[in-house]
Amino acid sequence: MIAFEKLNPAEPLSVLEGHVSRGRFERLLKSGYFAVTAELAPPDSALAEDVYERARIFDGYVDGMNATDGSGANCHMSSVAMCALLIGAGYSPIMQISCRDKNRIAIQGDVLGAAAMGVCNVLCLSGDGVQVGDHPEAKPVFDLDSISLLNAIKTMRDESKFMSGRPITTPPKMFLGAAENPSAPPIDFRPYRLANKIAAGADFIQTQYIFDVPQLKEFMSRAGDMGLLEKCFILPGVGPLASARTATWIRDNVPGIYIPDHIIERLAGAENPKQEGQNICVELMQQIREIPGVSGIHVMAYRQEQAVPDIIQRSGVLDGRKPWYPGCED
Repeated sequence: MIAFEKLNPAEPLSVLEGHVSRGRFERLLKSGYFAVTAELAPPDSALAEDVYERARIFDGYVDGMNATDGSGANCHMSSVAMCALLIGAGYSPIMQISCRDKNRIAIQGDVLGAAAMGVCNVLCLSGDGVQVGDHPEAKPVFDLDSISLLNAIKTMRDESKFMSGRPITTPPKMFLGAAENPSAPPIDFRPYRLANKIAAGADFIQTQYIFDVPQLKEFMSRAGDMGLLEKCFILPGVGPLASARTATWIRDNVPGIYIPDHIIERLAGAENPKQEGQNICVELMQQIREIPGVSGIHVMAYRQEQAVPDIIQRSGVLDGRKPWYPGCED
């Protein structure tokens, strides 16, 4: 195995045989390491230091940070701008692309620009509807969806051409990701949805929040039976819940997130619900780590980003490995 803690993602890397990108994230997963990624909340600010301050929270604890693209249909700093700042500082971001706000012309242009800046990882999303965000009067685009977006970037990468068929002189070498939700009904359909995304080009998958481990085990088992786990890397999503009230609201109002009664009851009975939510997250990570076929964990800690290092440390999922970060000793 490569000593990835010594591998600086800011240094130019060659595309290894059997790889599609120059990125450290792909190399880590294909070398068999258990990867940890986290969601980086974008600032409502034009100050670069606000991005760096948020990124530094994760130094030495994550292998990649997702630069979100208008998540929840709310306006923040753009994902492509965040990635430019993060790469300039030496980080290895995962750029999210939402189909909600841009058509295929703009998206393909952003992909080329991001690749030129050094972005090696892209997560393809359809995006939340504008009605749930802070600009409900905005006009949605949805020229593409997550599957057609995956296929478009795969075509750009592997066939060196735009969706129009026009050639690309230097294709974007990118490791492609998609989201999946094992808890969304109809449950039986989710492995087939995963298969569609893999066929469209997904190299890795980050899931929605997982709170029901048996349900995830069933999803992974079915995906394995379908031969999907040999074709992509699965990183289930986890996150700390702040209270029983928060958990109940999420379960009742956010489609596709299932939170079992026993977790809500545990939060309700806790003297310190926020700390108990973090404890539950640690336990979920430890249980998910043991599921066959799981390649990593994706941590989404909305308004609890400061707790992420402690959660990761206590979970033990890094097995003593310290991910590289800018400024660490070589």
